[in-house]
Order: sequence, then C-alpha cells, then structure tokens
Amino acid sequence: MKKSPLAILFLTVLLDLIGFGIVLPLLPTYAKELGASPFMIGLIAAIYSSMQFIFSPIWGKLSDKIGRRPVMLSSIFLASASYIFFSQAVSIPLLILARALSGIGSANIAAAQASITDLTDSKSRSGAMGMLGAAFGIGFIIGPLIGGVLMTNYGISMVGIVAAALNSLNFILAVFFLTESNTHAVGITTLFKRREKPTHADTSLLASLARKKTAYAEKFMAVFSSRPVALLMIINFIYSLAIVNMQVSAILLWKEFFHTTEQQIGYLFAYVGFISVIVQGGLLPKLGKRFGEHKLMVFGHIASFVGVSFVPFIPYDSMFTLGLVILLFFAIGTSLVNPLNISMISLYSYKQKQGQIMGFAQAVNALARILGPFSGSILYGIDHRFPYILAGALTIVGTLISLALFKYGIEALEPESEPAVQE
Repeated sequence: MKKSPLAILFLTVLLDLIGFGIVLPLLPTYAKELGASPFMIGLIAAIYSSMQFIFSPIWGKLSDKIGRRPVMLSSIFLASASYIFFSQAVSIPLLILARALSGIGSANIAAAQASITDLTDSKSRSGAMGMLGAAFGIGFIIGPLIGGVLMTNYGISMVGIVAAALNSLNFILAVFFLTESNTHAVGITTLFKRREKPTHADTSLLASLARKKTAYAEKFMAVFSSRPVALLMIINFIYSLAIVNMQVSAILLWKEFFHTTEQQIGYLFAYVGFISVIVQGGLLPKLGKRFGEHKLMVFGHIASFVGVSFVPFIPYDSMFTLGLVILLFFAIGTSLVNPLNISMISLYSYKQKQGQIMGFAQAVNALARILGPFSGSILYGIDHRFPYILAGALTIVGTLISLALFKYGIEALEPESEPAVQE
C-alpha cells in the first residue's frame, strides 16, 4: 500500500467532512427560522443528496478520463464556494442554492474511493476503505461540536465562513500534495480538444436520443456486468435506505419518548462517531485479514439489525444504559457494512471502470438518502416504531443477500484483470 498518497487523501476527505459536519446539524433549525415549512425543510435536506445522486457518476466517470486529482480539486473548490453562499443565505432560495452547490462538490467521494482502488491491492483495500470511513466518523464528531459553539456565540454567518475556510485550506493542501493516482487518465486537456463534426444524419433528434440511450445502457451494463456487483449494489441501496430511514426519526424519538436534551443528543451522535472511528480506523484492517470480507459483511448486517430494530423498545429511563448498548451494535454494524460494501464492489470490478462504478455506487447511496427521510418521517407519523421495524426488515434482506455472495471468491477477481465474474 502506498501510505503517503493515502494519508493525503484521508486528510482531504477529513477536512471536507468536518466542514460538512459543522453545517449539517444546524440546517433544520436555521431553515425554520427563515420560515420554512416542514415540507420545505425536508426539501432543503433532500437537495444535497439529490445533487450527489446526479453528480457522483459524473465526477466518477470524469475521474476515469481526466484523472482523480483535477476532479478532486474542482469539487473541493466548489464546496468551499457553497459554504460562502451558506454564510450569506438570508432567504430560503439562497439556502437551497448553497446546499445544492455543496451536494455537487461533496459528490467527489466517488473519485476519492476510486483513488483508493488505484493505490491498493485486494488485501489492503478494505482497510483503506475503513480509514476513509473513519474520516466520516471523525468529521461527525468534530464538526457538530464546532458548529454548535460557532452558532451559539457568533451566528450562522460565522458557521459558513469557518466551513468555507476549512475547505479552502483543503484546496490548498490538495494543490500541493495530492498526486494523480489514475495511470490511465488522459488529462484535462482532452476536454478542450475539438471533436469531429457529426454527419447530418447524426444530428437528428432520434439519432441523438438513440446515442444517449446506448450510452446509458453501456453504463448500466458496465456496473451490472457481474452478478456480485449487482448484488452489492442492491445491498448498498437497501442498507442505506434502512439506516437513513431510522436516523431521520431518531432525534424526534429521543426527544419525545426519552426526553433527552439537544446536548444529550449531541453526545449520542458523538458516541456513535467515536465507535465508528475505532472500528473503521483501527479494527477493520485486522478483522478483514482474519475473517475475510464476506463474513464481516454478514456480521455487520446482523449487528445493524440489533442496532436499529430495538431502539424504540428501550425502556424510557434506560437510554443512557441499555440504549448505549443498542447504539454500540448500530455503530459497529454501519462501520463494517459501508466500507466493506464499497471495497467489495471495487474488488469485483475492473480497473478502467473503477471511477464510473464507484460513482454509480455513490448515486445509489444518494438515492436511498433521498428516499429515506421521506419514508422515515411518514412512518414515524403513523407509529413511532414503524421506521425501526422497516429498517430491521431491510437489514434482514441485506443479510440474506450477503450470504449469497459467499459463492463468489474474491481472490481470483483482482481489478487489474478484465471484467469480474460474469453470469
């Protein structure tokens, strides 16, 4: 494993996520202060994931063509600009614009994951993906704490300015230290080369639509050309849907049924983030070598089932005793499933399409994060236990699909080879 480039990549993702974590917990309250209705608050939350859904495949495919570095630099710069807009967002339209730009910029995670596949082999990849996941955990520990202090003492403008400053620092560090990992990239200058003029027949509307349809079909086939990749993409969607479906109602549940304060809720999120950092940053590489990706994927789903299904059934006075045990299972499960899913997708794919396939995986994840808040809020309105029952059912489905992956060996599926196992 090439440690130095991975360290720089980790720092780049970490700074980006701290900036994201600073802003995220304050969004619902600030949107409500601007006069947003509950539906509008949901829309503001969803616009971020919607932009990720659209642009993750674009950034990923672009990184395959022109390289990971220019994609990372462009997206980091855009994220920095989005937080400047956020600091001046005194109306709902400006807030929506800021979140949309932030979603586009943060969609670079596909390029970051593709960089990891460039720099690692099959034995070290799960650990590297775990380190990337640890960056998420650290970002969600540090970010909300900084955001809360800034909001209380200086107001929302300072929150946006500090987030923009962190991303600007991120951009400067990336300019000087982030190296290109994609040896197959042809460079950014190819985007400006003049293309041959199409013939008259090619300019027709039907021909244009046919070309687009063919291009989309090729992308779809590139992703689902092997059965294990298809299964992992399904796991990616249903697992993300389960977790987000549960998370969106967690704050309401804790406040209304367990009577926790906002400060206590912050401690609960920090607790989950801390466990995630330990598992993904320290334990996952060792566990992966000892047990293998397939077994850990199954165990992660089982742990997640415990961590989501029993939350609403905890006695109301046991949130910080029995509740912490349940959240421990939740933290362990998410810390295993998410990085292992991405790692296994890369192992079952082939090198020239890594960015495109990673982008597709992030788009699938973003789609689940768009739908999850709506399903969670609607089910919570019917019965506070329903979001968790659905989440538990989805993790059971994920467990069964994970068991089906055992018949596909990873050892023979190095990404340097041609397309992975095909049906």
